[in-house]
Amino acid sequence: MSVIYSKTYQHGSLRQYGVGMIEVLVTLFILSIGILGVASLQFISSFSNSDALNRSQSVMVAQQLSERLRASARMSLIGDGLVVDEKYFDNDIYNFDNLACASTASEYNCFCLSKPADIPDCAGGQCSAAEFAVYDGYEVSCSAVSSNPTVTLSVSCDDNNAVDGELCSTGSRVSIVLSWPIENWKNIDRTLNEECLSEDEPRDCVKLDVLL
Repeated sequence: MSVIYSKTYQHGSLRQYGVGMIEVLVTLFILSIGILGVASLQFISSFSNSDALNRSQSVMVAQQLSERLRASARMSLIGDGLVVDEKYFDNDIYNFDNLACASTASEYNCFCLSKPADIPDCAGGQCSAAEFAVYDGYEVSCSAVSSNPTVTLSVSCDDNNAVDGELCSTGSRVSIVLSWPIENWKNIDRTLNEECLSEDEPRDCVKLDVLL
């Protein structure tokens, strides 16, 4: 007796799947959004880095001027304490307002690469207190614009005794302010220092108070 075996083979259909055009477009769309986000972050970072550089440089200039004020201080002839020459509070000696440039070069290139003749040579000779003030005003103005040509410097005194005959009496507060214009990105308001608010343009600043 013979036995016959039967085998049944089932052949399934084989299908190959690939990447369609829709998937490619969706991937490119998502990738482009990510790249735009990174570009926006780098753009904002450049503004932040610029502000940080301006602020750190201005802090150093303010500290430099405060040290010059202390070095130039003398005993008051009226009160018991130290005072500086009144010329330090003449803001014409800062920001090169007392100088004129014959070219269209930047202020730094025009005034700071070589000392103008109108500035006394207090580094190599004897100067009066008023001449030292003019010299210090020139030196710190050059330091201020070396990295930020838009910065402006001002010095004022909150006189605590208006009747003693001194513009800045002993124990008065001397304020050093360096300010510069800022740019807002996409009309986003920024929190600014109230000490340097301006109606003309948004500005940021560094302020240092000194008691001699």
